[in-house]
Amino acid sequence: MELISPVLLALHLLAAVAWVGGIFFATMALRPASMLLDAPLRLRLWAATFGRFFPWVWGFIAVLLVSGHVLMGSAPAHNSLLAMAAIGWVMSLLFAYLYFVLFASLKRAVVASDTPAAAQAMTRIRPVMATNLALGLIASVLGTLHPILG
Repeated sequence: MELISPVLLALHLLAAVAWVGGIFFATMALRPASMLLDAPLRLRLWAATFGRFFPWVWGFIAVLLVSGHVLMGSAPAHNSLLAMAAIGWVMSLLFAYLYFVLFASLKRAVVASDTPAAAQAMTRIRPVMATNLALGLIASVLGTLHPILG
């Protein structure tokens, strides 16, 4: 377990950075920049972007849940670790809803060239993304402060 824990921790951190960083990029950079485009093109851009990013997110979730629970099993249960685990599960469930319901709706609307329906889907996607960004940042802070918080 001496070598496994640092490797799992590194994988865990890389998956968290990639997922939360991707959400941050989409929210803080891509969204404002995409507003320069006309709605049909902007919505196609978002559907294509999510179509490329979301398969990666499924991998990140798998790595985070497995590595997190293995690492938690090798450490005493502290409130900060339990909070990170709970946040991870909430984020995963929110992502599943985002993927299977909201993103599916966006894709259908974009394929049908139904700009109002696609815009409505994006309106519903944004708060879920913002919530996962906030939760991911909180989990990151908890992970960083874990040695202090216990």
